[in-house]
Amino acid sequence: MVPGNAMNEAGDRVPSQLRKGVLEYCVLALLRNEPKYGVELVAELSAVSVMTTSQGTIYPLLSRLRREGLVATELRDSPSGPPRRYYTLTRVGRASLTEFAHAWPLFRDAVDHFLTDPQGDSG
Repeated sequence: MVPGNAMNEAGDRVPSQLRKGVLEYCVLALLRNEPKYGVELVAELSAVSVMTTSQGTIYPLLSRLRREGLVATELRDSPSGPPRRYYTLTRVGRASLTEFAHAWPLFRDAVDHFLTDPQGDSG
């Protein structure tokens, strides 16, 4: 394998794996203050390049969040086209987001600890 190809594979794989781990909580955070519909969530996530995702990823995630009771849905008329399904954070979803918000700094600091080379070598 050519080292450049290995770098490209790792370059694609790492952000993808990290995104999978936190996407659910980013969606819950986006719903924290107001209901949103799927395309709106995709657009807001995509405003941060490493969080760019597709409708093919977001809708199955939203369905799972609904089944788990973390979000509720409501159909609303749309000014253009068919009604839109809006997602709202539930009490359980808010508790899950709060739990994540408390755990994230500890997790982030732990990862940073392991990534920091005590010899000062960044590579």
